[in-house]
Amino acid sequence: MRILTLIHEYPPVGGGGGRVAEDLCTGLAKRGHEVRVLTASWGDLPEHREVLGVHVHRLKSLRRESFRADLRAMVGYVWASFWEGLRTIRTWKPDVIHVHFAVPAGASAWALSVLTGTPYLLTAHLGDVPGGTPEKTGKWFRWVLPFSRLIWRRARRVVAVSEFTRGLALKHYPVPVAVIPNGVDLEELDPGDLEINDPPRIVFAGRFMEQKNPLGLVRILSQITDLPWKCALIGDGPLRAEVEAEIARLGLGERITLPGWLTPRQVLGWFGRSDVLLLPSFSEGLPVVGVQGMAMGLALALSRAGGNVELVQEGVNGFCHDPRDEAGFAEKLRALIRDPQHLLEVRKASRESARRFDLESVVESYAKILEDVRQPA
Repeated sequence: MRILTLIHEYPPVGGGGGRVAEDLCTGLAKRGHEVRVLTASWGDLPEHREVLGVHVHRLKSLRRESFRADLRAMVGYVWASFWEGLRTIRTWKPDVIHVHFAVPAGASAWALSVLTGTPYLLTAHLGDVPGGTPEKTGKWFRWVLPFSRLIWRRARRVVAVSEFTRGLALKHYPVPVAVIPNGVDLEELDPGDLEINDPPRIVFAGRFMEQKNPLGLVRILSQITDLPWKCALIGDGPLRAEVEAEIARLGLGERITLPGWLTPRQVLGWFGRSDVLLLPSFSEGLPVVGVQGMAMGLALALSRAGGNVELVQEGVNGFCHDPRDEAGFAEKLRALIRDPQHLLEVRKASRESARRFDLESVVESYAKILEDVRQPA
């Protein structure tokens, strides 16, 4: 099967959605499928590259930052991916298009499908669903929503990455939506024998944006300074300067490290040296770093937002809490890390829980749906 994947950000560009697409493309290529990706260029990344059997073609799309695509970059990607997609369909003749994110890549998939008849599978990641991340996309959907309905209706099949994302989608789009969670390679992410660091190490990985709540995270940590711990805040974004100022104001400079924006492999390296994954986000689909953290045997300290609750067995592999109740969040985190033996048991349970998200099963589910999509309607 020939699969043309459309996504506006693909590693090392972008966040969790891109990593999901990369894992799926690689897994499908391993199964013998031909996979091509049309994504955005950035910096000095090569225009064409073959990675683990996947041909990645990066298009000039006005993208200015690795960690974020603004409206100009999204419109630029739609324009570039439409014309390159049209050329690719005419010369390569893919059986199916797999599009990640209804906005922006869905617009290109819709237009290509209308003009060429190529069917497409849509995977929704939350930020492309009205109400998913209102702080980022609320204004856009005021004028995008009418057109986005066409994108969802024309899709031969639709998949959401979590039950939460599916529920939001069904409020706006009257189409069947299946759920396939983000997966992880349990063999590749095997942490080996687990031991608790002394002092315990806490890690965050994500964009420094309001949605991810990095400022709240710093304030939460400031309330447990009576306990020994170290923390790494991995990432970058528009709130970077404010995060640095908050760390300095609260006197946490000796405890919190800011490694910056890292490659996925480097992030996993930090996970391997940590004990707790702390994500007090205001909104989430099904965070890739959450599933990866589980596979690496990290205890989960997550907000009660979106798909986070689908990762946590409360009191077993971690906890979920309201991110706006910073004092309550801090007390739960305190209870998690103050007893090394308890923390070790939670970490072991987290690794065991990750088996529900085995990448092999996820790729198999997508392969079956893509095969169904390619068949005549």
